[in-house]
Amino acid sequence: MATITREYDAKTDAKKRITLRDSAYQHYHVAVYSDGRIVLEPRVLAKPFEISEKTLAMMDSSMENFKEGRVSAPIDLSAFED
Repeated sequence: MATITREYDAKTDAKKRITLRDSAYQHYHVAVYSDGRIVLEPRVLAKPFEISEKTLAMMDSSMENFKEGRVSAPIDLSAFED
């Protein structure tokens, strides 16, 4: 079970906002419960080293096109050689 490392009281401002002190993350998932509890969980918007399902589907489609010979003309990359 996680331990409490920091605890403080906060008051909402005129726009019903609360400021998190020394926040370690920029994005949070907020869960509001019927008993009034609010739980914030840190979120990373883009998971590093993970390829999305949409990208994988596009890659599969590209390989099918390649196998069937539906390809563009070769690209000249000689300008990038050392």
